[in-house]
Amino acid sequence: MTTEHLTVPKAIIFDWDNTLIDSWVVIHDALNATFREFGVTEWTLDETRSRVAKSMRESFPAIFGERWEDAGKAFYGHFEAIHLDRLTPFPDAEDVIKDLKGLGLYLGVVSNKTGTLLRAEAEQLGWSGYFGQIVGATDAAKDKPAIDPVLMALDGSGLELGADVWFVGDAPIDMECGHNAGCTPILIHDEPPAKALFNGAQPALHLDALQKLSNLAKKL
Repeated sequence: MTTEHLTVPKAIIFDWDNTLIDSWVVIHDALNATFREFGVTEWTLDETRSRVAKSMRESFPAIFGERWEDAGKAFYGHFEAIHLDRLTPFPDAEDVIKDLKGLGLYLGVVSNKTGTLLRAEAEQLGWSGYFGQIVGATDAAKDKPAIDPVLMALDGSGLELGADVWFVGDAPIDMECGHNAGCTPILIHDEPPAKALFNGAQPALHLDALQKLSNLAKKL
């Protein structure tokens, strides 16, 4: 993919988990603790990576049925017990955020992690001040890939949805959200994307390292 077709960004909205922070092991451990508690077969780490994308209110009913809300409470208990102690940002993440902020870009976050947990992690890292809005699951009427949380993430910025808002994430649901919102979807993933995974919501650009995002923004 080339960069000539890209619109110069005025804002960048980031996914959080496994885009800015490495959280797969924490999510995996909390899920399997919940599965054990509710008699559900545990997942391998690869299964967790491939199956976790949607918010809890959209994904848990299919796994736990009528007990999904109880399972959700159990998951949050397991997750909250470990997530701040094991919080692991990607090595270049803060430098990239600082570079983009230094270019005068508006930055926000849209995640399917529950908003209170998401903002606690940003605060723990000292990153809250970089972002205009940090929006998690249940903060908006609908969760990602709906456009509701993206609109909320731009609140107060004076900007509107469009190609000059880049939506940056590591998963197909992020690309779908970017397309739904009329933004430019940028995939950050160490391997080239398999087109079949994206169901028509292809990334406008694939970058194999987060650092390349700030390099690209500087170039444009």
